[in-house]
Amino acid sequence: MALKCGIVGLPNVGKSTLFNCLSNAKAQSANYPFCTIEPNVGTISVPDPRLEELEKLVKPERVVPTTMEIVDIAGLVKGASKGEGLGNQFLANIRETDAIIHVIRCFADDNVIHVDGSVDPVRDKEVIDIELQLKDLESIEKRLASLARVVKSGDKDSVKENELATRIKGTLEEGKSVRSIDFDEKEYEIVKGFQLITSKPVLYLCNVDEGSVKSGNAYVDALKDSVKAENAEVLVIGAKIESDIMELETYEERQMFLDELGLTEPGVNRLIRSAYALLKLETYFTAGVKEVRAWTITKGMTAPQAAGVIHTDFEKGFIRAEVMKYNDFVTLGSENAVKEAGKFKVEGKEYIVEDGDIMHFRFNV
Repeated sequence: MALKCGIVGLPNVGKSTLFNCLSNAKAQSANYPFCTIEPNVGTISVPDPRLEELEKLVKPERVVPTTMEIVDIAGLVKGASKGEGLGNQFLANIRETDAIIHVIRCFADDNVIHVDGSVDPVRDKEVIDIELQLKDLESIEKRLASLARVVKSGDKDSVKENELATRIKGTLEEGKSVRSIDFDEKEYEIVKGFQLITSKPVLYLCNVDEGSVKSGNAYVDALKDSVKAENAEVLVIGAKIESDIMELETYEERQMFLDELGLTEPGVNRLIRSAYALLKLETYFTAGVKEVRAWTITKGMTAPQAAGVIHTDFEKGFIRAEVMKYNDFVTLGSENAVKEAGKFKVEGKEYIVEDGDIMHFRFNV
């Protein structure tokens, strides 16, 4: 799946440090604005404990996790929508992503410069929101200007587009993001064509100090309070701690460090899973002695569409799908046991694949 999450925020909030932890890439991370100029793109594995359980039962030759792409976009500043601080380039990079991870500084440290001179997560969030909204307002005004000529002809599609664009313009002028508008399915498809930045789903990521990594702090509380009407997830992570964890060489060392902090797993694991869900992605598995593999699908895909993720021929020549539920397979211990229990299903073209399905496709080309 070619869906991407973009990491955005002000300069010096920990975006590149976090990106390095996520991707094991080495994006330059320095204590001054515009350190990242070209967006760094990392393909990251999605941690899934279910793969470990399948490996124990199937004992395959190899295990292949599913992946997703994360893009580290340079820090935005006030005035970015008007081109300040390479703003136009950065905003174009955000437009090319499918969802946004908004990193917000929620720690005090005199050694790390803040672009506005003080730590205020609510203000910082609003700075980014305003710049993205202003850019969208500029885009929607251009769209309305181009629609004005066609609407006069009475073209139904253009009239509908014009109505939606006018509604969006009003929302943006109120200082609200496009994602705050309730669209029906048909409207949403039209709006996707507008390519508006604030229509993308968002996840807020509070970057905190070591002492706040488990239960947050006053900065986190203030941010949570300011976004409670947005129905958006807020995650708390210490990017510096995640970086320290990545430096440890063995699993045992990492686990010991996590235990000392009172954590069960690295924060980046939670972030990757949340980003995966934000993109409305799900996983199904294929399991055989050669390979146990996780495959990424978009929520709501049919069996033939899911088969097409493996190879387009599988979708074209789809006959049927043989399906086991992950929990049934793990509980009962084998495919034969699942069959004997009457839980092995044969599904046709209309079947909607569910997260965790273990599937085998029959096809003819």
